[in-house]
Amino acid sequence: MEPFNARSMLDAAASATAAQPQIERRRRLSPAALAVTNQKVRGAYSPVVIAGVVRLADFVLLSLVGVGLYLAYVRPLAGGGIHWGYIASILGMSAAAVVCFQAADIYQVQIFRGQLRQMTRMISSWAVVFLLFIGISFLVKLGGEVSRVWLSSFFCVGLAVLIAERLLLRSMVRAWAHDGRLDRRTIIVGADHNGEQLIEALNAEDDSDIHVLGVFDDRNDDRATNTCAGSPKLGKIDDIVEFARRTRVDLVLFALPISAETRILEMLKKLWVLPVDIRLSAHTNKLRFHPRSYSYIGKVPTLDMFEAPITDWDLVLKWLFDRVVGGLALLAALPVLGLVALAVKLDSPGPVLFRQKRFGFNNERIDVYKFRSLYHHQADPTASKVVTKNDPRVTRVGRFIRKTSLDELPQLFNVVLKGNLSLVGPRPHAVQSKLENRLFDEAVDGYFARHRVKPGITGWAQINGWRGEVDTDEKIQKRVEYDLYYIENWSVLFDLYILLKTPFSLLTKSENAY
Repeated sequence: MEPFNARSMLDAAASATAAQPQIERRRRLSPAALAVTNQKVRGAYSPVVIAGVVRLADFVLLSLVGVGLYLAYVRPLAGGGIHWGYIASILGMSAAAVVCFQAADIYQVQIFRGQLRQMTRMISSWAVVFLLFIGISFLVKLGGEVSRVWLSSFFCVGLAVLIAERLLLRSMVRAWAHDGRLDRRTIIVGADHNGEQLIEALNAEDDSDIHVLGVFDDRNDDRATNTCAGSPKLGKIDDIVEFARRTRVDLVLFALPISAETRILEMLKKLWVLPVDIRLSAHTNKLRFHPRSYSYIGKVPTLDMFEAPITDWDLVLKWLFDRVVGGLALLAALPVLGLVALAVKLDSPGPVLFRQKRFGFNNERIDVYKFRSLYHHQADPTASKVVTKNDPRVTRVGRFIRKTSLDELPQLFNVVLKGNLSLVGPRPHAVQSKLENRLFDEAVDGYFARHRVKPGITGWAQINGWRGEVDTDEKIQKRVEYDLYYIENWSVLFDLYILLKTPFSLLTKSENAY
Protein backbone atom coordinates (compact mmCIF):
# COMPACT_ATOMS: atom_id res chain seq x y z
CA MET A 1 0.00 0.00 0.00
CA GLU A 2 1.30 3.47 -0.90
CA PRO A 3 1.76 5.80 2.07
CA PHE A 4 -0.22 9.00 2.35
CA ASN A 5 1.42 12.02 0.77
CA ALA A 6 2.59 13.23 4.15
CA ARG A 7 4.85 15.90 2.65
CA SER A 8 1.86 17.72 1.17
CA MET A 9 0.09 17.31 4.50
CA LEU A 10 2.97 19.06 6.22
CA ASP A 11 2.89 21.87 3.67
CA ALA A 12 -0.82 22.29 4.23
CA ALA A 13 -0.23 22.56 7.94
CA ALA A 14 2.25 25.40 7.55
CA SER A 15 -0.47 27.98 8.03
CA ALA A 16 -1.60 26.27 11.24
CA THR A 17 1.85 25.74 12.77
CA ALA A 18 4.84 28.01 12.66
CA ALA A 19 7.71 26.56 10.64
CA GLN A 20 10.69 25.83 12.81
CA PRO A 21 14.19 24.81 11.73
CA GLN A 22 15.05 21.20 12.50
CA ILE A 23 17.64 22.06 15.12
CA GLU A 24 19.01 18.99 16.84
CA ARG A 25 20.87 19.58 20.06
CA ARG A 26 21.60 17.07 22.73
CA ARG A 27 18.51 16.87 24.93
CA ARG A 28 18.50 15.55 28.47
CA LEU A 29 16.44 12.39 28.43
CA SER A 30 14.43 11.02 31.34
CA PRO A 31 15.92 8.25 33.51
CA ALA A 32 13.45 5.78 31.96
CA ALA A 33 14.55 6.74 28.45
CA LEU A 34 18.24 6.57 29.38
CA ALA A 35 17.71 3.09 30.79
CA VAL A 36 16.41 1.98 27.38
CA THR A 37 19.17 3.69 25.39
CA ASN A 38 21.84 2.12 27.61
CA GLN A 39 20.66 -1.38 26.75
CA LYS A 40 22.79 -3.31 24.27
CA VAL A 41 20.96 -3.38 20.95
CA ARG A 42 21.98 -5.30 17.84
CA GLY A 43 21.10 -4.55 14.26
CA ALA A 44 17.82 -5.84 12.88
CA TYR A 45 17.43 -8.56 10.26
CA SER A 46 14.75 -8.04 7.62
CA PRO A 47 12.04 -10.75 7.67
CA VAL A 48 11.49 -10.08 3.97
CA VAL A 49 15.14 -10.84 3.16
CA ILE A 50 15.19 -13.90 5.45
CA ALA A 51 12.13 -15.34 3.71
CA GLY A 52 13.67 -14.66 0.31
CA VAL A 53 16.94 -16.37 1.24
CA VAL A 54 15.04 -19.42 2.53
CA ARG A 55 13.12 -19.66 -0.77
CA LEU A 56 16.40 -19.60 -2.67
CA ALA A 57 17.95 -22.15 -0.30
CA ASP A 58 14.99 -24.50 -0.77
CA PHE A 59 15.30 -24.33 -4.54
CA VAL A 60 19.08 -24.82 -4.55
CA LEU A 61 19.09 -27.68 -2.03
CA LEU A 62 16.32 -29.62 -3.79
CA SER A 63 17.98 -29.10 -7.16
CA LEU A 64 21.31 -30.35 -5.83
CA VAL A 65 19.66 -33.41 -4.26
CA GLY A 66 17.81 -34.28 -7.47
CA VAL A 67 20.83 -33.79 -9.72
CA GLY A 68 23.12 -35.63 -7.29
CA LEU A 69 20.84 -38.68 -7.20
CA TYR A 70 20.51 -38.61 -10.98
CA LEU A 71 24.28 -38.54 -11.46
CA ALA A 72 24.81 -41.28 -8.85
CA TYR A 73 22.11 -43.74 -9.98
CA VAL A 74 20.39 -42.97 -13.30
CA ARG A 75 23.31 -41.77 -15.42
CA PRO A 76 25.50 -44.89 -14.91
CA LEU A 77 22.56 -47.16 -15.83
CA ALA A 78 21.92 -45.11 -18.95
CA GLY A 79 25.50 -45.58 -20.15
CA GLY A 80 26.69 -42.06 -19.47
CA GLY A 81 25.65 -38.80 -21.05
CA ILE A 82 23.19 -36.25 -19.69
CA HIS A 83 19.45 -36.75 -20.06
CA TRP A 84 18.30 -33.11 -20.07
CA GLY A 85 14.72 -34.16 -19.50
CA TYR A 86 15.70 -35.28 -16.00
CA ILE A 87 17.50 -31.97 -15.31
CA ALA A 88 14.49 -29.97 -16.51
CA SER A 89 12.18 -32.12 -14.36
CA ILE A 90 14.37 -31.60 -11.30
CA LEU A 91 14.45 -27.83 -11.73
CA GLY A 92 10.72 -27.76 -12.40
CA MET A 93 9.92 -29.84 -9.31
CA SER A 94 12.20 -27.68 -7.16
CA ALA A 95 10.51 -24.51 -8.40
CA ALA A 96 7.08 -26.10 -7.92
CA ALA A 97 8.04 -26.98 -4.34
CA VAL A 98 8.87 -23.35 -3.59
CA VAL A 99 5.53 -22.27 -5.08
CA CYS A 100 3.65 -24.86 -3.00
CA PHE A 101 5.51 -23.84 0.16
CA GLN A 102 4.53 -20.26 -0.54
CA ALA A 103 0.91 -21.29 -1.05
CA ALA A 104 1.08 -23.19 2.25
CA ASP A 105 2.20 -19.91 3.89
CA ILE A 106 5.34 -21.31 5.49
CA TYR A 107 7.70 -18.54 4.34
CA GLN A 108 7.15 -16.40 7.43
CA VAL A 109 9.56 -15.76 10.28
CA GLN A 110 6.82 -16.60 12.80
CA ILE A 111 6.39 -20.00 11.10
CA PHE A 112 10.15 -20.58 11.10
CA ARG A 113 10.17 -20.24 14.89
CA GLY A 114 7.74 -23.14 15.32
CA GLN A 115 8.19 -26.78 14.49
CA LEU A 116 5.04 -28.89 14.13
CA ARG A 117 3.10 -26.42 12.00
CA GLN A 118 5.84 -25.81 9.44
CA MET A 119 6.81 -29.50 9.26
CA THR A 120 3.29 -30.75 8.54
CA ARG A 121 2.71 -28.08 5.92
CA MET A 122 6.08 -28.71 4.29
CA ILE A 123 5.67 -32.50 4.14
CA SER A 124 2.20 -32.24 2.65
CA SER A 125 3.34 -29.65 0.08
CA TRP A 126 6.34 -31.78 -0.92
CA ALA A 127 4.02 -34.76 -1.37
CA VAL A 128 1.70 -32.67 -3.57
CA VAL A 129 4.64 -31.79 -5.84
CA PHE A 130 5.41 -35.47 -6.43
CA LEU A 131 1.78 -36.37 -6.99
CA LEU A 132 1.57 -33.62 -9.60
CA PHE A 133 4.76 -34.87 -11.27
CA ILE A 134 3.47 -38.45 -11.33
CA GLY A 135 0.13 -37.30 -12.73
CA ILE A 136 1.75 -35.21 -15.48
CA SER A 137 4.15 -38.07 -16.36
CA PHE A 138 1.17 -40.42 -16.71
CA LEU A 139 -0.75 -38.00 -18.94
CA VAL A 140 2.17 -37.44 -21.33
CA LYS A 141 3.10 -41.13 -21.21
CA LEU A 142 6.56 -40.65 -19.68
CA GLY A 143 6.02 -42.96 -16.71
CA GLY A 144 8.11 -45.77 -18.23
CA GLU A 145 11.09 -43.45 -18.82
CA VAL A 146 11.35 -42.23 -15.24
CA SER A 147 13.32 -44.30 -12.75
CA ARG A 148 11.08 -45.24 -9.83
CA VAL A 149 14.13 -45.73 -7.60
CA TRP A 150 15.36 -42.22 -8.43
CA LEU A 151 11.91 -40.72 -7.91
CA SER A 152 11.45 -42.42 -4.54
CA SER A 153 14.97 -41.47 -3.47
CA PHE A 154 14.40 -37.86 -4.54
CA PHE A 155 11.27 -37.70 -2.41
CA CYS A 156 12.84 -39.26 0.70
CA VAL A 157 16.27 -37.60 0.56
CA GLY A 158 14.76 -34.24 -0.46
CA LEU A 159 12.36 -34.39 2.46
CA ALA A 160 15.18 -35.28 4.87
CA VAL A 161 17.25 -32.34 3.62
CA LEU A 162 14.28 -29.97 3.96
CA ILE A 163 13.62 -31.14 7.52
CA ALA A 164 17.28 -30.74 8.46
CA GLU A 165 17.32 -27.27 6.89
CA ARG A 166 14.18 -26.23 8.81
CA LEU A 167 15.59 -27.52 12.11
CA LEU A 168 18.76 -25.49 11.56
CA LEU A 169 16.70 -22.47 10.50
CA ARG A 170 14.51 -22.81 13.58
CA SER A 171 17.52 -22.67 15.89
CA MET A 172 18.95 -19.68 14.02
CA VAL A 173 15.66 -17.74 14.07
CA ARG A 174 15.18 -18.41 17.77
CA ALA A 175 18.72 -17.17 18.45
CA TRP A 176 18.06 -14.02 16.40
CA ALA A 177 14.79 -13.48 18.24
CA HIS A 178 16.57 -13.86 21.59
CA ASP A 179 19.10 -11.21 20.50
CA GLY A 180 16.31 -8.85 19.41
CA ARG A 181 17.31 -8.91 15.74
CA LEU A 182 13.78 -9.76 14.62
CA ASP A 183 11.98 -7.29 16.87
CA ARG A 184 10.37 -4.15 15.52
CA ARG A 185 11.37 -1.72 18.24
CA THR A 186 8.33 0.52 18.58
CA ILE A 187 7.47 3.68 20.47
CA ILE A 188 3.90 4.82 21.03
CA VAL A 189 2.86 8.47 20.84
CA GLY A 190 -0.01 9.06 23.23
CA ALA A 191 -0.07 7.91 26.87
CA ASP A 192 -3.83 7.98 27.33
CA HIS A 193 -6.72 5.54 27.05
CA ASN A 194 -6.18 5.21 23.28
CA GLY A 195 -2.54 4.35 23.92
CA GLU A 196 -3.51 1.70 26.45
CA GLN A 197 -5.95 0.11 24.01
CA LEU A 198 -3.32 0.11 21.26
CA ILE A 199 -0.60 -1.50 23.41
CA GLU A 200 -3.05 -4.12 24.68
CA ALA A 201 -4.08 -4.92 21.09
CA LEU A 202 -0.42 -5.26 20.03
CA ASN A 203 0.46 -7.45 23.02
CA ALA A 204 -2.54 -9.70 22.37
CA GLU A 205 -1.06 -10.85 19.05
CA ASP A 206 0.55 -14.30 19.05
CA ASP A 207 4.13 -14.44 17.77
CA SER A 208 4.16 -10.66 17.33
CA ASP A 209 7.48 -9.05 16.40
CA ILE A 210 6.45 -5.72 17.95
CA HIS A 211 8.55 -4.73 20.97
CA VAL A 212 7.03 -1.65 22.62
CA LEU A 213 9.85 0.35 24.21
CA GLY A 214 7.59 2.92 25.83
CA VAL A 215 5.31 5.90 25.23
CA PHE A 216 5.84 9.61 24.65
CA ASP A 217 3.33 12.34 25.45
CA ASP A 218 3.46 16.09 26.04
CA ARG A 219 0.37 16.21 28.25
CA ASN A 220 0.64 16.29 32.01
CA ASP A 221 -3.08 16.25 32.81
CA ASP A 222 -5.33 13.34 33.72
CA ARG A 223 -5.38 12.11 30.12
CA ALA A 224 -1.68 11.11 30.22
CA THR A 225 -0.24 8.64 32.71
CA ASN A 226 3.31 7.73 33.79
CA THR A 227 2.79 4.18 32.56
CA CYS A 228 0.57 2.98 29.75
CA ALA A 229 -0.60 -0.66 29.77
CA GLY A 230 2.63 -1.59 31.54
CA SER A 231 4.90 0.42 29.21
CA PRO A 232 6.82 3.33 30.77
CA LYS A 233 6.43 6.93 29.73
CA LEU A 234 9.83 7.87 28.30
CA GLY A 235 9.41 11.58 27.71
CA LYS A 236 7.81 14.27 25.60
CA ILE A 237 7.45 14.46 21.82
CA ASP A 238 10.54 16.66 21.49
CA ASP A 239 12.56 13.86 23.13
CA ILE A 240 11.74 11.29 20.43
CA VAL A 241 14.36 12.45 17.92
CA GLU A 242 17.16 12.38 20.49
CA PHE A 243 15.93 9.02 21.77
CA ALA A 244 15.92 7.55 18.24
CA ARG A 245 19.46 8.85 17.65
CA ARG A 246 20.75 6.97 20.70
CA THR A 247 19.04 3.61 20.21
CA ARG A 248 17.44 1.62 17.42
CA VAL A 249 13.83 2.56 16.75
CA ASP A 250 12.04 0.87 13.85
CA LEU A 251 8.48 2.17 14.19
CA VAL A 252 6.73 5.23 15.61
CA LEU A 253 3.04 4.53 16.12
CA PHE A 254 0.57 7.33 16.87
CA ALA A 255 -2.27 6.36 19.20
CA LEU A 256 -4.16 9.54 18.41
CA PRO A 257 -7.52 9.94 16.69
CA ILE A 258 -7.58 11.24 13.12
CA SER A 259 -9.59 14.22 14.41
CA ALA A 260 -6.40 15.49 16.12
CA GLU A 261 -5.06 16.51 12.71
CA THR A 262 -3.30 19.72 13.73
CA ARG A 263 -1.55 18.06 16.65
CA ILE A 264 -0.46 15.11 14.49
CA LEU A 265 0.96 17.42 11.84
CA GLU A 266 2.93 19.38 14.45
CA MET A 267 4.51 16.12 15.58
CA LEU A 268 5.21 14.92 12.06
CA LYS A 269 7.12 18.12 11.34
CA LYS A 270 9.52 17.08 14.09
CA LEU A 271 9.72 13.35 13.43
CA TRP A 272 9.89 12.95 9.64
CA VAL A 273 13.67 13.50 9.72
CA LEU A 274 14.09 10.06 11.32
CA PRO A 275 14.84 6.92 9.24
CA VAL A 276 11.88 5.03 10.71
CA ASP A 277 8.36 3.98 9.73
CA ILE A 278 5.75 6.37 11.09
CA ARG A 279 2.14 5.18 11.24
CA LEU A 280 -1.16 6.38 12.61
CA SER A 281 -3.15 3.72 14.41
CA ALA A 282 -6.77 3.46 13.28
CA HIS A 283 -7.91 0.97 15.92
CA THR A 284 -10.16 3.47 17.75
CA ASN A 285 -11.40 5.54 14.82
CA LYS A 286 -15.11 5.38 14.15
CA LEU A 287 -14.53 6.53 10.58
CA ARG A 288 -13.66 3.42 8.55
CA PHE A 289 -11.90 3.46 5.19
CA HIS A 290 -11.74 0.65 2.64
CA PRO A 291 -9.66 -2.27 4.04
CA ARG A 292 -7.05 -1.78 1.32
CA SER A 293 -6.41 1.72 2.64
CA TYR A 294 -4.80 0.24 5.73
CA SER A 295 -1.62 -1.61 6.44
CA TYR A 296 -1.85 -4.01 9.34
CA ILE A 297 0.32 -4.81 12.34
CA GLY A 298 -1.18 -8.14 13.24
CA LYS A 299 -4.86 -7.24 13.36
CA VAL A 300 -4.32 -3.56 14.19
CA PRO A 301 -5.16 -1.29 11.19
CA THR A 302 -2.76 1.61 10.59
CA LEU A 303 -2.34 4.44 8.11
CA ASP A 304 1.17 4.98 6.73
CA MET A 305 2.55 8.50 7.23
CA PHE A 306 6.23 7.97 6.36
CA GLU A 307 8.24 4.89 5.42
CA ALA A 308 11.90 4.31 6.19
CA PRO A 309 13.80 4.66 2.88
CA ILE A 310 15.89 1.89 1.30
CA THR A 311 14.94 -1.16 3.33
CA ASP A 312 14.74 -4.95 2.84
CA TRP A 313 15.95 -6.06 -0.61
CA ASP A 314 16.66 -2.46 -1.65
CA LEU A 315 19.19 -2.26 1.18
CA VAL A 316 20.78 -5.55 0.06
CA LEU A 317 21.04 -4.30 -3.53
CA LYS A 318 22.60 -1.02 -2.45
CA TRP A 319 25.07 -2.86 -0.20
CA LEU A 320 26.11 -5.14 -3.08
CA PHE A 321 26.36 -2.16 -5.46
CA ASP A 322 28.63 -0.31 -3.04
CA ARG A 323 30.85 -3.28 -2.33
CA VAL A 324 31.17 -4.63 -5.90
CA VAL A 325 31.31 -1.37 -7.86
CA GLY A 326 33.20 0.39 -5.07
CA GLY A 327 35.76 -2.41 -4.91
CA LEU A 328 36.33 -2.28 -8.66
CA ALA A 329 36.57 1.52 -8.55
CA LEU A 330 39.11 1.32 -5.73
CA LEU A 331 41.29 -1.13 -7.67
CA ALA A 332 41.11 1.06 -10.78
CA ALA A 333 41.93 4.19 -8.76
CA LEU A 334 44.97 2.78 -6.95
CA PRO A 335 47.51 4.29 -9.43
CA VAL A 336 45.80 7.70 -9.20
CA LEU A 337 45.70 7.45 -5.41
CA GLY A 338 49.44 6.80 -5.39
CA LEU A 339 50.23 9.74 -7.66
CA VAL A 340 48.02 12.18 -5.73
CA ALA A 341 49.52 11.02 -2.43
CA LEU A 342 53.02 11.63 -3.79
CA ALA A 343 52.06 15.09 -5.07
CA VAL A 344 50.51 16.07 -1.73
CA LYS A 345 53.60 14.88 0.16
CA LEU A 346 56.04 16.74 -2.09
CA ASP A 347 53.98 19.93 -2.22
CA SER A 348 53.88 20.77 1.51
CA PRO A 349 54.89 19.20 4.83
CA GLY A 350 52.32 17.24 6.79
CA PRO A 351 50.29 14.04 6.51
CA VAL A 352 48.91 12.94 3.15
CA LEU A 353 45.43 12.17 4.46
CA PHE A 354 43.04 14.44 6.34
CA ARG A 355 40.40 13.04 8.69
CA GLN A 356 37.24 14.93 9.49
CA LYS A 357 34.13 14.27 11.60
CA ARG A 358 31.00 14.36 9.48
CA PHE A 359 27.34 13.43 9.70
CA GLY A 360 26.57 9.83 8.73
CA PHE A 361 23.41 7.77 8.69
CA ASN A 362 20.90 8.89 11.36
CA ASN A 363 23.23 11.74 12.41
CA GLU A 364 25.94 9.32 13.51
CA ARG A 365 29.36 10.99 13.64
CA ILE A 366 31.76 9.25 11.26
CA ASP A 367 35.38 9.76 10.25
CA VAL A 368 35.71 10.66 6.57
CA TYR A 369 39.09 10.55 4.85
CA LYS A 370 40.34 12.97 2.19
CA PHE A 371 43.66 13.93 0.68
CA ARG A 372 44.97 16.94 2.56
CA SER A 373 44.39 20.09 0.50
CA LEU A 374 45.16 22.75 3.13
CA TYR A 375 48.49 23.59 4.74
CA HIS A 376 48.87 21.31 7.74
CA HIS A 377 49.19 24.12 10.31
CA GLN A 378 45.98 25.69 8.97
CA ALA A 379 43.90 22.51 8.89
CA ASP A 380 40.30 22.94 9.96
CA PRO A 381 38.92 19.56 11.17
CA THR A 382 35.60 21.08 12.29
CA ALA A 383 35.06 23.10 9.06
CA SER A 384 34.35 26.16 11.19
CA LYS A 385 35.59 28.37 8.34
CA VAL A 386 34.41 27.63 4.79
CA VAL A 387 37.03 27.35 2.05
CA THR A 388 36.52 30.28 -0.34
CA LYS A 389 37.87 31.27 -3.72
CA ASN A 390 41.63 31.97 -3.64
CA ASP A 391 41.73 30.85 -0.01
CA PRO A 392 45.36 31.22 1.17
CA ARG A 393 45.04 28.07 3.29
CA VAL A 394 44.78 25.86 0.19
CA THR A 395 48.02 24.44 -1.23
CA ARG A 396 48.93 24.44 -4.92
CA VAL A 397 48.17 20.75 -5.29
CA GLY A 398 45.14 21.27 -3.06
CA ARG A 399 43.53 23.68 -5.53
CA PHE A 400 43.80 21.13 -8.31
CA ILE A 401 42.53 18.12 -6.37
CA ARG A 402 39.66 20.13 -4.85
CA LYS A 403 38.63 21.43 -8.28
CA THR A 404 38.64 17.92 -9.75
CA SER A 405 37.39 16.24 -6.54
CA LEU A 406 40.43 13.97 -6.50
CA ASP A 407 40.73 14.82 -2.81
CA GLU A 408 37.60 12.69 -2.25
CA LEU A 409 39.13 9.46 -3.63
CA PRO A 410 40.26 8.08 -0.22
CA GLN A 411 36.58 7.90 0.70
CA LEU A 412 36.46 4.74 -1.40
CA PHE A 413 38.07 3.11 1.64
CA ASN A 414 35.11 4.35 3.69
CA VAL A 415 32.78 2.64 1.21
CA VAL A 416 34.58 -0.67 0.73
CA LEU A 417 36.31 -1.25 4.07
CA LYS A 418 34.41 0.68 6.73
CA GLY A 419 30.96 0.69 5.15
CA ASN A 420 29.92 4.05 6.62
CA LEU A 421 29.67 5.71 3.19
CA SER A 422 27.93 4.74 -0.03
CA LEU A 423 29.14 5.46 -3.54
CA VAL A 424 26.01 7.56 -4.12
CA GLY A 425 24.02 9.50 -1.56
CA PRO A 426 23.74 12.91 0.09
CA ARG A 427 27.23 14.33 0.58
CA PRO A 428 28.28 14.21 4.25
CA HIS A 429 28.86 17.65 5.75
CA ALA A 430 31.19 18.44 8.61
CA VAL A 431 29.29 18.59 11.90
CA GLN A 432 30.12 22.28 12.36
CA SER A 433 29.52 23.39 8.76
CA LYS A 434 28.09 26.90 8.70
CA LEU A 435 26.42 29.38 6.40
CA GLU A 436 27.72 32.71 7.65
CA ASN A 437 27.17 32.34 11.42
CA ARG A 438 24.42 29.71 11.23
CA LEU A 439 24.84 25.96 11.24
CA PHE A 440 23.33 24.28 8.19
CA ASP A 441 20.44 22.85 10.19
CA GLU A 442 19.56 26.38 11.31
CA ALA A 443 19.67 27.67 7.74
CA VAL A 444 17.26 25.21 6.08
CA ASP A 445 14.16 23.43 7.33
CA GLY A 446 14.33 19.63 7.16
CA TYR A 447 18.12 19.55 6.88
CA PHE A 448 18.51 16.43 9.02
CA ALA A 449 16.07 14.48 6.83
CA ARG A 450 18.94 14.00 4.36
CA HIS A 451 20.57 11.72 6.94
CA ARG A 452 17.82 9.11 6.67
CA VAL A 453 20.13 7.21 4.30
CA LYS A 454 23.86 6.59 4.28
CA PRO A 455 25.83 9.52 2.81
CA GLY A 456 27.75 9.11 -0.43
CA ILE A 457 30.89 10.17 -2.28
CA THR A 458 28.79 11.70 -5.05
CA GLY A 459 25.11 12.51 -5.27
CA TRP A 460 22.18 13.92 -7.20
CA ALA A 461 22.86 17.43 -5.88
CA GLN A 462 26.52 17.31 -6.91
CA ILE A 463 25.95 16.30 -10.54
CA ASN A 464 23.38 19.09 -10.83
CA GLY A 465 25.96 21.70 -9.85
CA TRP A 466 25.24 22.08 -6.13
CA ARG A 467 28.73 21.31 -4.85
CA GLY A 468 31.60 23.24 -3.37
CA GLU A 469 31.27 26.42 -1.33
CA VAL A 470 27.98 27.14 0.43
CA ASP A 471 27.76 30.92 0.81
CA THR A 472 24.04 31.61 0.18
CA ASP A 473 20.75 30.28 1.50
CA GLU A 474 19.84 29.08 -1.99
CA LYS A 475 22.88 26.81 -2.25
CA ILE A 476 22.20 24.84 0.93
CA GLN A 477 18.44 24.82 0.27
CA LYS A 478 18.93 23.45 -3.25
CA ARG A 479 21.41 20.86 -2.00
CA VAL A 480 18.91 19.61 0.59
CA GLU A 481 16.10 19.70 -1.97
CA TYR A 482 18.04 17.53 -4.43
CA ASP A 483 19.14 15.18 -1.64
CA LEU A 484 15.54 14.63 -0.52
CA TYR A 485 14.50 13.99 -4.13
CA TYR A 486 17.22 11.33 -4.38
CA ILE A 487 16.06 9.62 -1.18
CA GLU A 488 12.43 9.51 -2.31
CA ASN A 489 13.26 8.23 -5.81
CA TRP A 490 16.18 5.90 -5.14
CA SER A 491 16.89 2.89 -7.33
CA VAL A 492 20.00 1.00 -8.39
CA LEU A 493 19.65 2.43 -11.90
CA PHE A 494 19.43 5.94 -10.41
CA ASP A 495 22.68 5.28 -8.52
CA LEU A 496 24.33 3.98 -11.68
CA TYR A 497 23.17 7.04 -13.67
CA ILE A 498 24.57 9.43 -11.04
CA LEU A 499 27.84 7.53 -10.89
CA LEU A 500 28.31 7.54 -14.67
CA LYS A 501 27.44 11.23 -14.94
CA THR A 502 29.76 12.32 -12.12
CA PRO A 503 32.96 12.63 -14.24
CA PHE A 504 31.16 14.83 -16.79
CA SER A 505 29.68 17.07 -14.09
CA LEU A 506 33.15 17.52 -12.58
CA LEU A 507 34.31 18.96 -15.89
CA THR A 508 31.29 21.15 -16.61
CA LYS A 509 29.87 22.12 -13.20
CA SER A 510 32.85 22.93 -10.99
CA GLU A 511 32.49 26.71 -10.69
CA ASN A 512 31.76 26.49 -6.94
CA ALA A 513 34.58 24.06 -6.13
CA TYR A 514 37.82 25.67 -4.96
